[in-house]
Amino acid sequence: LWDGSFPFYPNTNACFPFDTSQAVIISVFLSALATFIIILPGIRGRGRFFWFLRGIMGLFVGAVVLMTQFTRDWESGWVTANTSYKSFSRAMVNADIGLHIGLAGVNITLMGNPVNQVNETINYNEHFAWSFDADYDHSYSEGLEKGLPSPILYVAEKFTTQSPCGVHNQYRISGHYASLTLWMAFCTWILSILLFSMPILLYGGYMLLLTAALMLFSLLFLFTARNTPKCPIQFGPTSLKTVYGRSFWLTLATGLLCLLLGLGVIVLSSVQPEKLKLFFNLDDREGKGEAAEGWEKSFL
Repeated sequence: LWDGSFPFYPNTNACFPFDTSQAVIISVFLSALATFIIILPGIRGRGRFFWFLRGIMGLFVGAVVLMTQFTRDWESGWVTANTSYKSFSRAMVNADIGLHIGLAGVNITLMGNPVNQVNETINYNEHFAWSFDADYDHSYSEGLEKGLPSPILYVAEKFTTQSPCGVHNQYRISGHYASLTLWMAFCTWILSILLFSMPILLYGGYMLLLTAALMLFSLLFLFTARNTPKCPIQFGPTSLKTVYGRSFWLTLATGLLCLLLGLGVIVLSSVQPEKLKLFFNLDDREGKGEAAEGWEKSFL
């Protein structure tokens, strides 16, 4: 022993660094929101509220579609257990073990109760990627070489290609197609914003419906992967089970919101077009309104 630990293990924990992608996305959309608020006093009358409401809903949908690409909590699960800490050691620790499944990989966390046990700080957060440009088995082999704690390696082993659980390909392929459909949803969201600003309201509603359909299809891909038979992840008498995480429910709520908004635009366009134009501040722009009506007929 060397200061109470085995010398062939690294002294520093390999904590996963903070993912700056979400911070960048949030900063960009907050900057756009701040810009809207700054120019809001320049809009006259009741159109100010409608304009601000459209901006809020548009930015919210775009931020959710883009940010969920990089989140790692589509499925999450926690368990508290007494478990062995490292191989070749009889030391037992009490820790919270977390599993967080994303579109491009899996995060496994280990937090001691208390954090300082067996002369170490037990606070790990390891990411194992399974995207098409990453090698999950290689990441797992690197974890073995670094001497990561046994609970992390035990959970990560369940998702390897050689594991008898056989869930690696299901999660990898479903995550790939879910990511692809979300990128398509982001493109259709941009098209809907452009069509609403031209303004071509009816086709903007169609693009919102397509955005909602793509977001719901991405959830369908993840649903099929989750319902495949899984091996139990057992820690003594307790087992680690996952449930749908925040990203899943946020995407579902946003998809339903786009569905309702798209249907509302299409119904109002055919039943009460004047109220729809009032919401988009087109009642005082006759020339532009006539041009929009010409576009909305059959020229597209």
